[in-house]
Amino acid sequence: MLLTLEKMSRRTPRTNPRHRPPSLAGQSVAVVGAGKSGVAAARLLAVLGATVALVDHKPETEWAMGVADVRTLGIHPFGGIRFEKGLAAVDLVIVSPGVPLTLEAFDAVRRRGVPIVGEVELASWFFSVPVIGVTGTNGKSTVVSLIGTLLRECGSVPFVGGNLGVPLTEAALAVQQHACVGPEEPAPFHEIVAELSSFQLETIDRFHAHVAVLLNITPDHLDRHPSFADYARAKANIFRNQTAGDFAVLNADEAPVRQGRDSLHGQLIEFSVFEEVPNGVWVDGETIVTRWNGERDELMPVHDIPLPGNHNVSNVLAALAVGMVRGCSRDAMRRVVRSFQGLPHVCELVRERRGVTFINDSKGTNVDATLKAIDSLRQPFVIILGGQEKGRSEFGRLKDALKPGVKHCIVLGESAETIARAIEGAGAISRVSSLAEGVALAADFATPGDAVLFSPACASFDMFRDYRERGQQFRDLVNALAD
Repeated sequence: MLLTLEKMSRRTPRTNPRHRPPSLAGQSVAVVGAGKSGVAAARLLAVLGATVALVDHKPETEWAMGVADVRTLGIHPFGGIRFEKGLAAVDLVIVSPGVPLTLEAFDAVRRRGVPIVGEVELASWFFSVPVIGVTGTNGKSTVVSLIGTLLRECGSVPFVGGNLGVPLTEAALAVQQHACVGPEEPAPFHEIVAELSSFQLETIDRFHAHVAVLLNITPDHLDRHPSFADYARAKANIFRNQTAGDFAVLNADEAPVRQGRDSLHGQLIEFSVFEEVPNGVWVDGETIVTRWNGERDELMPVHDIPLPGNHNVSNVLAALAVGMVRGCSRDAMRRVVRSFQGLPHVCELVRERRGVTFINDSKGTNVDATLKAIDSLRQPFVIILGGQEKGRSEFGRLKDALKPGVKHCIVLGESAETIARAIEGAGAISRVSSLAEGVALAADFATPGDAVLFSPACASFDMFRDYRERGQQFRDLVNALAD
């Protein structure tokens, strides 16, 4: 029997997010994308009693052995030329975030009236605890990690994942396994903190965030989204199913974010580095101030934030706004902020060598992330840029930011020539063929008191598996430099 969204949701009013999850037992489901998210979704579906096809454009020889254990659950792999066969005669298609919805193979699926939804949407059908969703172009991982730490400090047990690393379907699977054990056992977690990308949000239908956070919207992923407007709409989907009992947390300093105020259904909470807000968290001089239920409170000095740059102040304010909404104590919030040292590959101090500071910002995969990294520097610097461009990346925006402090620009990867042309005149430019060559050259150019900043402003996929592998190689190369 064809499983339709109409049958799955019974068109439950959006004011009633605690819906009954659909029964997937006996249904035939295809999961497209055999990466981490796809495998997690396939495992969940198998536990729920569905017949599952795990489908990927890559030949099975490249990936099936890596997920061999799923065969024991009755999950059937379809790779390479068998891709479309895996989509035949299914009742539902679950698409991984990395898979574009414009694949021609999906056209036949849609003509049959088969629903296509994302892994996050699937997971959300089985959540019975509040969801805190965080999206934005930059800062998501930092804010999600900080929120998770805040909640744990306040005695909660959050599940922290999504685009950050652990797929949300693993949370849904934990819910199902807990239900089998029995209600007398402690719940696996009290709330879910989810980092959500535009790819995940463009495929939601009933996903409901009790607290939805939008940090910023700047051009990114325009190789996937048809336009910036489409990208922004995908981000705004995070508020789609909120009601008057929910909370919408917005960055009041970002014009594209502020534009969505009038369309919100949840209660508005704002944060700002530069101005007072009616309800939320802001900076007043050198003090972080909160206002909640009409009560103004001076929380802590700004200089207690150990991470450099206004963008990190903004990230901390966003996390504090969520902590405030979720009832975290003032003392707990202070403790967490003062001890938070940031994430790997995000403006991460790798080493000081011969008076030169080496900084790993491999997670700087777009121009705005790199602009923020540059803004956090207070000394002359050598920068390493380049990788795989994500659509129309506007590298020219880097030029004015580089001019005041850059001593040398080193470019590499597929985008090297494009970046070099865009920043011409900002400083001396060298082209290299590898990150190893770039690190060695940067070490030669830098002098005591300088920084070497590795912030590519690009994706990593031309030379590396992901930004983590790229950042780890930078670390290894820096640490291997002779004292």
